[in-house]
Amino acid sequence: MKWFKHLLVFVLLASLLPQLAMAQQAIFDRNTTVSPRINEDGTVTFSLYAPEAKRVQITSDCLPADSFCVKGKLNYRDGVRDMVRTGDFWVFKTQPLKPEFYYYWYTVDGVKTNDPLNAFKVRDVANIMDYFLIGEASSNPYVTSDVPHGTVARVWYPSKQAGFNRRMTVYTPAGYEEGKQKYPVLYLLHGMGGDEEAWIATGRAAEIFDNLIASGKAVPMIVVMPNGNISQQAAPGEAPGLPKQPSFNLPKTMEGSFEEAFPEIKEFIEGHYRTINDKSHRAIAGLSMGGFHSQVISANHPDWFKYVGLFSAAIVDGQRQKSNLKMYGHFDDKLKKQFADKNLYYWMAIGRTDFLYDMNKIYREGLDKMGYKYTYMETDGGHIWRNWRVYLTEFAQKLFK
Repeated sequence: MKWFKHLLVFVLLASLLPQLAMAQQAIFDRNTTVSPRINEDGTVTFSLYAPEAKRVQITSDCLPADSFCVKGKLNYRDGVRDMVRTGDFWVFKTQPLKPEFYYYWYTVDGVKTNDPLNAFKVRDVANIMDYFLIGEASSNPYVTSDVPHGTVARVWYPSKQAGFNRRMTVYTPAGYEEGKQKYPVLYLLHGMGGDEEAWIATGRAAEIFDNLIASGKAVPMIVVMPNGNISQQAAPGEAPGLPKQPSFNLPKTMEGSFEEAFPEIKEFIEGHYRTINDKSHRAIAGLSMGGFHSQVISANHPDWFKYVGLFSAAIVDGQRQKSNLKMYGHFDDKLKKQFADKNLYYWMAIGRTDFLYDMNKIYREGLDKMGYKYTYMETDGGHIWRNWRVYLTEFAQKLFK
């Protein structure tokens, strides 16, 4: 009987070998698959292991934008494409891509998910995205280069206006800690729902300034990135107490409180860093809501900033100007005083398909009517980080020269 038991065990093992081999192969395939894979021809291949899925899609700014209509007006969003089943994997291959910072995510049977094979994630408000870069440092200003690097610090400052300490991010150029030199300052503001991490993370601000300064294209400067939501102490997960989830619509948004409290930020920076404290060595710029803040703060303090940058900016409208909020009242008079300085460098940029394009066009027409000089840049694309990184790269090269 013993020989029969051995024979039975042998037969059972033999019957299981194909299944075990298949299981081991699946595990091997998952462990050896690279996603995203950057191919030599500039194309990118994405792979997701999802053997039970019925439909898998990829959403990315590396794909041609999809159009849609809202109240009869054409809008654009990140491209969405179906992936193709290949065995237990779902695969998608792009066309050749230009050097850039790209983000993406998957939708599996209607459920958004990130790429488990990609360790690199970035948060934009509450949206967690995978990302990858195309190109070497020589062709892509968002790639970390082998150059002297600045320091990125998270700094807390007291705010009497808010009633609590608040957090901001400060970039100091390479050599700041070892030297005694004083530096000009750029105040760089984020958009609605963002925070003091936005420009450093999705905006790649540290990489941009490291590369521009090292190549001699930009003057060494301090870059201050505050939290523009006055109701927040800090970015989600960084404030005292239990972590709170990110939110796009926060209290006290674009109603004057942050603009009124901005002098506290300037005072803290000039009291704690080696700064050149005159108008010619100060700049302010921002994207979307941050552009709105830059427009308002610079107009209310015409003696503070020689350089002003509005990136896809929301614009102070007539309703706000007629309100009782002092930061927005008599705005035309404030602009007149600001533009009386013939050395003012006022820089505006926006994408042709940005939903704020018409608002910016009306504002530029008003400036033209008054004879106010400004510099304007128009690009393809809409209200997207890809444009804002380009705008920052261009604007930074104009400063303090």
